Amino acid sequence: MPERVRVVFADQLNLARGKYIPKSEAAKGAARFCVGTYAVTYKRTLVPAPGGALLEGLPDFEAVFDPGALRPGWEDNTKVAVSDLHLHGQPFGPCGRSALKRAIAAWKAMGYEPMIGVELEAYVFQRSANGGWEPYDTPGSFVYGAGAFNDPAGLMDLIWAQADACGLPIESMNAEFDSPQFELTLKYADALKAADDVFLFRNMAREILFKKGYLLSFLPRPFAEKSGSGMHLNFSLRDDKGRNAFSRNGSQDLPHLMKGAIAGLLHHHEAMAGVLSPIPNSYDRLKPESLSGYWANWGVDHRSVSVRVSAEDGAAARIEHRVADCAVSPYVAIATALNAARLGVENGYELPPQETSDGLSEVNTRRHIPDTLGEALDALEKDTVLVAELGQELVDNYLAIKRAELDETKDLSAEELFDYYAPYI
Repeated sequence: MPERVRVVFADQLNLARGKYIPKSEAAKGAARFCVGTYAVTYKRTLVPAPGGALLEGLPDFEAVFDPGALRPGWEDNTKVAVSDLHLHGQPFGPCGRSALKRAIAAWKAMGYEPMIGVELEAYVFQRSANGGWEPYDTPGSFVYGAGAFNDPAGLMDLIWAQADACGLPIESMNAEFDSPQFELTLKYADALKAADDVFLFRNMAREILFKKGYLLSFLPRPFAEKSGSGMHLNFSLRDDKGRNAFSRNGSQDLPHLMKGAIAGLLHHHEAMAGVLSPIPNSYDRLKPESLSGYWANWGVDHRSVSVRVSAEDGAAARIEHRVADCAVSPYVAIATALNAARLGVENGYELPPQETSDGLSEVNTRRHIPDTLGEALDALEKDTVLVAELGQELVDNYLAIKRAELDETKDLSAEELFDYYAPYI
């Protein structure tokens, strides 16, 4: 196999669109794609979505990358180029990576560098006798489990080894609450690198296991009788001296900046769900008493809330936002959280009292995530303040695609929904 480059970008469905080009062509720093990738659903239904140019001749845009910053790939003789999207020489409105860059720049203008750590949860499936998918057989699995009883085929070892070879920094891996569920956590990094790492890691891990006959599924809730899988966003801010601006410095009180960020996340709670939880199955996960971020509440070291303040202080002080799942692009998810948090600081949103109940059978708020994707998309559309920060063209394109997707899936059974999404999420 000659040396080549896999040019990739995350689209509005969090698919890793891309193409292979010879290594010699990578010096140009760009590859062309049809803008119609932003005019289709998972099942390739064509949608006249804003930005998708379906009715405007389907022109090309460019995936633009730095030839000097190619990343190690997980395929033989293949480097990876993570790209931004440009149309007619300008950033393409629906591009999630560009939206994240804008969100980072807004924080930097205030004197802060956003730092992100991401926890992923996923189930593993193996081939059944009839050629379909059945749960990976892990008979001795338990939460916080490691070793052969939790992963008899050593699948997490394969992922870890390849991640190390690709420079994707793992912080921890373990079995999660249900079998065969796993948690995969990447190390903290600046927000753009963290998003790139998660995007590449998720695709690498799925491809590595698929070649071995397994499906690594990041579906929010593939089993009705088991717990859901989320994508927890851990977030802090570094000031111009490199200090963690969320540090309490031993005080019991939270810094003003952290209070404002939490208030922003809660103020935009319902609308954020329309982005962070982007498929119908997401709302099977987001339920009361599910430890998933259903309620608009917060607490210190409290896992039954949507916004958890870590008990750690100093350099490790952080907010953990627990609503998102892995069906969303990490670029758009992180951009959404960063924008909402910043709006809380800039607009002086009032911080509600912290959760004092168990957060399960008893809560101190009545506000919660919308009960369906359709309702969450409506809430997103109505939150014009958040939409303006995320990008009107991005949101308009996303809403059109997602509403078409809802129409495609409205009559599907749970099993049919799994078949619809499993190849992609």
